Amino acid sequence: MVAVNRRGFIVSALAAGLLAGAASGALAEDKPKIEFLYSPFADYAPFFLAEDLGYFDEYGVDVTLSPKSGTAETIQMLASGNVQAGAATWGAGLFNSINAGATVAIVATSAKMPDTVPSPSPFMVSQKAWDEGIKTVADLKGKRVGIPGPGGFGMYSVAKALEKGGLTVDEVEAIYLPPPATAAAFANGGLEAGWSIEPFALQLEREGLGRRLVEDHTFGTELGFIAFNKEFVEGHEDAVVNFLAAYLKAARQLDNGGWKDEKVLDIVARYTGTEKSLLQGIAYTIRSEDGSIDLNSVREQEAFFRKRGDLEYKGDVDISSVYRSDLLKRANELVGKK
Repeated sequence: MVAVNRRGFIVSALAAGLLAGAASGALAEDKPKIEFLYSPFADYAPFFLAEDLGYFDEYGVDVTLSPKSGTAETIQMLASGNVQAGAATWGAGLFNSINAGATVAIVATSAKMPDTVPSPSPFMVSQKAWDEGIKTVADLKGKRVGIPGPGGFGMYSVAKALEKGGLTVDEVEAIYLPPPATAAAFANGGLEAGWSIEPFALQLEREGLGRRLVEDHTFGTELGFIAFNKEFVEGHEDAVVNFLAAYLKAARQLDNGGWKDEKVLDIVARYTGTEKSLLQGIAYTIRSEDGSIDLNSVREQEAFFRKRGDLEYKGDVDISSVYRSDLLKRANELVGKK
């Protein structure tokens, strides 16, 4: 009788162990993995902090940060479901994809331009061109100007800068290349001017390769946004809310003196490949405290690309069809509870 009871106890214990293991596996599966695409720019700092300071872990999300090449790649990867999330800039390609029913969900702002100078995204002239007499925007007519791409925020920003000198993008020679490549182009005379962003802008200045020509052209403009694959959001709303909560916590830390923290600068330096001493002197992008997007600013950019003939539709695109502000509201409530 004792042997039978013992056997029953052993069987029960094994069953309990198997059930516990199954439950543990189920919990692990309930924590979806989020691969987030980023660029090595200072305006991505909140995501670097959220990862390295453990904020993603604190809010129960498993996040992997992966480098990417640009906005077009991000939207394509998200729409196809190859990755779950990323940040990108507003542009013609995005507006067209929203109109075409792209399977992405926009959930928050990632960065916007401040209303002050120095600008974190200045329009710059090469020192070589400056020495040769190009000292105003008007002097750039017919000259080579670096732009990250034909339909993104860089194009919009350059156009706004050129307006200061009475020029349009069509009156200069557009050379498409990413900000990190501007230094070489300025040094070898391949460009007279170009769009930049921190930390590359300050690096150009310190190396004597370029100088700021226009800085007040995009005050208060929405620079970028955070987006997710739409299907992922529909199946994992809580995970998206938790991701946003961790992001908001990190962003508020940065916007409230975090840039003076040595530990913070060490983290940003590692992800951007920038010397900490350089980061200490750059201008930074900002964000609304609650992560909301200024849709009026977005509409201004849409109007710009419509005027250029880059949009494949008429009227305003239905941004509300992809903007999940309800998830952002929940994230703010979650941060407020901690």
